[in-house]
Amino acid sequence: MTLRRVVVFGVMALLLVPFSAMAAGEGEEEERVEEGLEIVTWWTAGGEAEALAALIDVYRQRYPDVEVMNSTVAGGGGSQARGVLASRMVGGRPPDTFQVHGGAGIIGTWVVDDFMEPVTHILEDNDWMGVFPEDVIEIISYEGEIYSIPVNIHRSNVMWYNIGVFEEHNLNPPQSLAEFFEVAEQLQAAGVTPLALGGTDGWEPTHLLESVLLAELGPDAYRGLWDGTTAWDGSEALAALSTFVDMLDYITADQSAITNIDAAEYVAEGQAAMTVMGDWVHGFYLAIGLEPGEDYGWMPTPGTQGNFIMLTDTFGLPKDAPNPTNVRRWLTVVASREGQDTFNPIKGSIPARTDADRDKYDVYLLSAMDDFARDSIVPSLAHGAAAEVGWMSSINDVVTFLVEDKDIETAAADFQSLADQYVR
Repeated sequence: MTLRRVVVFGVMALLLVPFSAMAAGEGEEEERVEEGLEIVTWWTAGGEAEALAALIDVYRQRYPDVEVMNSTVAGGGGSQARGVLASRMVGGRPPDTFQVHGGAGIIGTWVVDDFMEPVTHILEDNDWMGVFPEDVIEIISYEGEIYSIPVNIHRSNVMWYNIGVFEEHNLNPPQSLAEFFEVAEQLQAAGVTPLALGGTDGWEPTHLLESVLLAELGPDAYRGLWDGTTAWDGSEALAALSTFVDMLDYITADQSAITNIDAAEYVAEGQAAMTVMGDWVHGFYLAIGLEPGEDYGWMPTPGTQGNFIMLTDTFGLPKDAPNPTNVRRWLTVVASREGQDTFNPIKGSIPARTDADRDKYDVYLLSAMDDFARDSIVPSLAHGAAAEVGWMSSINDVVTFLVEDKDIETAAADFQSLADQYVR
C-alpha cells in the first residue's frame, strides 16, 4: 500500500516485570500452587478505576489467599497499555490477564496469531451461554471458540449536553445533523463553544467520525466499510467526511491539547454545550458529583437514533499465563451476575449479560440497556470492535491529518487504501 502521507510510530518497549508467586508442593512435579493474579488495564480515571477496584474486591472475597496485582498503565486512552502488552506478549512474558476490546481488537491482534487460550468453558460450565446476547457471543468468538469474557457494553454514539446551557439559550438538543448545525450556529453566535472535542490521545476525532459515518450511511453501509462492500471513496462516505469537516468549525479551540475527559469536563462546567463520547463520560460525571437528568443530559448522536455503536471491555487467558487457574477464576467473576452488577453501575456502562438486576442501575444506564435490546447494533471503529489494531491506528493517523488540512479527497483515498490492505 502506498499512501501520500505516512506516519511512523515508535512504540517504547515499556516492560513490566511479570507478577507470579508460585510454589510446588513437595513431591509434586506438575501441580503448582498459584498465589498471584496480575491484571493489566488502562482504567486509571474517575469511575473506571473505582469500578475495577470494586470488581477486584468481589474476586478477593471469593479468593482471599490470592494476591492481586492491578497493573494499570495510564495514558493514550489505552494506547500506552497496548504498547506495554505487545512488548510482554511478544517477549514471552504475558500478564495473567489483560483488558482488551472485544472483536477485532483481540481476534485480529492476538487470537489469529495463537497467543490466547479459548475460554468457551467459562460460560458453558456455568450455563451462561444463554444470558449473553448472540451479537456479543459472535464478537468475542473465532472459529467456534470464545476467546475473551465481556465485563460490559459501552455505547459510543452518545451526545452529552449541559442542560443549563440549552435552557439559558432556549434551545433543544439537536436530533439530526441538520439541527446540529442550526443549534451550533446559535450557540456560537452567543459566545458558547458548541462542541467539545479532545485530541491528545489520537482517537477522539475518530470517535466523532464513526458517529457521523453511521448517521450518513446507515447501519448496513456502515458495516460495509469493514467488509469491503462500502467504498470509503464513494459518494456516501465522501458526504460523511464533508459533514465531519463542517462540524470542525464548531469545536473547542484547544482540541489538540485536551483529552476526551477534559472535553466532557468543559461541558460539565458550561464552557461547551455538547460532546460526543462513549458512556464512560457518565461514570466520570457521577464520580465528580453531577446529577443525571439535572446537570447533564444525553441522547444518541444526532442522526444515529435507532442504532447502537457497541464496544465491549473483555478479559482473556494468554497462553503461558503464570497463574492460569487464578485467571479462570477471575474470568468467572467477570462473567458472573454479581461481578457485572458490581462493576457496571460505577463504570457507567451496561452489563453484557441480559439478566442484570435493574434496580442497581440509574436512569441513564437503564435507557442504554433498553436501547441495546432493541436498536441495530454496529461495531465501534475507534475502540477496536470494527477494525484490528493496525487498521484502527492507521485510520487515526488519516483522521488527524483530516482535522488539520480538511482535505476530504485525499483522506478518502487513504481510507480506501487501508481498506484494500486490511479487508480479508
